[in-house]
Amino acid sequence: MLETAFTLLGTAVTWLEVIAFVLALANIACNVFEIHWGWPLTILASALYVWLFYVSKLYGEAGVNAFFALTAIWGWWQWLRGHRADSNSPLKIARLDGKGVVMTAGAWAVLWVVCAMLLHAITDSDVPLADGFVTAGSIVGTVLLGRKFIENWPLWLVVNAASIALFTYKGLHLTVVLYVIFFLLALWGWIGWTKRLNTL
Repeated sequence: MLETAFTLLGTAVTWLEVIAFVLALANIACNVFEIHWGWPLTILASALYVWLFYVSKLYGEAGVNAFFALTAIWGWWQWLRGHRADSNSPLKIARLDGKGVVMTAGAWAVLWVVCAMLLHAITDSDVPLADGFVTAGSIVGTVLLGRKFIENWPLWLVVNAASIALFTYKGLHLTVVLYVIFFLLALWGWIGWTKRLNTL
């Protein structure tokens, strides 16, 4: 699958990137509409992106996609069977309280430092700070999405914007296009989830 499918902006795009692109797009579309089948699509797309990012020396991104694949099982269970601590009703869209927002920001900051230090210490990554930032944000965003907190969408806007810059730098042009679409879908998801939250 590492054969060239076509050339985009002077850079070869592999079949691996094309297939991962299509699966990832379908996955995010399912998330926007709260369709639980997005989670098994996450497993497939993330497994392919682990491979793609590993061969591109984006080890943080490879690691976070392995995390996506594993936590998709948890996310799928949450969307099918999960509930809030104070309720036995099915999991619905909710907002973080002030403490939750502070904890989310703190978790992202701590994970960023840890990821960047690990990438610097144990890999040959040439972008450990940027890769660590995106990796940490992706971990936090996945947990918020799995628990249906609406704040996952603005967080993904930041992560996707940073990813666009990172993948442009690394020459992964089709993945840049994917993350531009992800950015727009995150905006759409935020608007859609806000409307649904207001009707609950």
